[in-house]
Amino acid sequence: MNSFIISVDQGTSSTKTLVFDEKGQVFSRGLAPLKTEYFGDGFVEQDPEGIYQNVLASVRDCIKEFRDKGGQITDIKACGISNQRETFVIWDEAGRPLHNAIVWQCKRSIKICERLKDQGMNEVVQSKTGLIIDPYFSGTKLLWLYENNAAVTTAVDEGRAYFGTVDSWLLFRLTNGQKYFTDYTNASRTLFFNLAELKWDAELLNSFGLSRLKLPEPRPSSSYFGESDFDGIFELKIPIWSMIGDSHAAAFGEGCFSPGTAKATLGTGCSILMNVGELPPASGSGMIRTVCWSSKDRVDYALEGVIVSCGATIEWIKNELGLIKDSMETEAIALSVDNNNGVYIIPAFSGLGAPYWQMNRKASIAGLTFGANKNHIIRAALESIPYQIKDVISAMESDTGIPLKELMVNGGITKNKFVLQFLADLLEKNVVHMGMPDVSALGAAYLAGLGIGLFESIDQLKMLNSRKEVNTPAAHPMVHRSYKGWLEAIA
Repeated sequence: MNSFIISVDQGTSSTKTLVFDEKGQVFSRGLAPLKTEYFGDGFVEQDPEGIYQNVLASVRDCIKEFRDKGGQITDIKACGISNQRETFVIWDEAGRPLHNAIVWQCKRSIKICERLKDQGMNEVVQSKTGLIIDPYFSGTKLLWLYENNAAVTTAVDEGRAYFGTVDSWLLFRLTNGQKYFTDYTNASRTLFFNLAELKWDAELLNSFGLSRLKLPEPRPSSSYFGESDFDGIFELKIPIWSMIGDSHAAAFGEGCFSPGTAKATLGTGCSILMNVGELPPASGSGMIRTVCWSSKDRVDYALEGVIVSCGATIEWIKNELGLIKDSMETEAIALSVDNNNGVYIIPAFSGLGAPYWQMNRKASIAGLTFGANKNHIIRAALESIPYQIKDVISAMESDTGIPLKELMVNGGITKNKFVLQFLADLLEKNVVHMGMPDVSALGAAYLAGLGIGLFESIDQLKMLNSRKEVNTPAAHPMVHRSYKGWLEAIA
């Protein structure tokens, strides 16, 4: 008899649902696009009910294909959930949202962040949570709601407001309000979670004026979270055995099982996570400390560098400058010129993330001369991705003394061979690509499979991860000369 795991990957732009077999192979897929509202001065929101219905639509699509291929629903033994991380929902005791979901990209809390820093909060927040005070994380945007939305203010003060990242919101809805949990990775993105103690920090919540806020119980990523029939899609309820933030799920799916292994998700932005084993001291280089992944008997920590603009830079080149019609053209264009001709794009369209954390900085193009043409600009846009990753990896190595072993990559930009080879040459390390587009869903499935015993151990998962494409570094002095120019341009 076959055994399967269904994995829901709830992302910013869509929800993907996949069914994996016991060998970690995809049996069926489903996809449902998700609408996001962009408005005001950097405001970004989603409809909480829309997120939930989006998940159901994706699951229905996946299960239809599963049945069409002859799958038996009773062979699906568990569910895993990965989710867009810092996005959060706040709702009442009846499960009614008090406001739209505030998306991780939202910048509405910049002034609140400045105020908290002026009050001297940054050091205590960093020491307790591993994070810096920044609009990227959930907590300051919740403070904005608390200070600007009367319904939220009243509900919080009366102890009726339920806070949760998307995983908690989905679990609450999927279990009809019976289960209110989160996992350590999602909790560690809120500014409320004590990394060393693995629990909500009462002192921080009190200092924020949120002591009466209801918060989900944190658990290891691979845990029993409840069961659901997904609003009648399944005749029998499916146990949910993992919940984890999508970047952390990708790290686990890629095989970041030991210190020095790292992954970079090359999407609209870029999240670089390096497994560092035990909880490291506070970073002196702008790195975030976070939980990498966890099981019932193990918690691995990570350093993370968040790059704000990665693929978004290529989309800007296409949509706003009109230099290309399709991002797939960029590889050949970049290779058509020998170098970037001294042209650098500083992609601070929404500020610069790690290790700079200059959120008010604007994007710029440096080094333009009459000798530069559009091909150099396009190549500079692509090169800005490896340069930023190199900046982050160098900071991580400096902070921990742990050298990078190899870098696993995933995301849409991994289709660009120029970027991957340039990155390998720059890092002087192997850049490894599994060729699996849905690695977050895979990581959540692996964790659920460990929970129910479908996978015996991490050693077994290493065997399942054996098929990989490797970009090996070549001696390329020009790459390092170009990086020196990048450091001068960004300074």
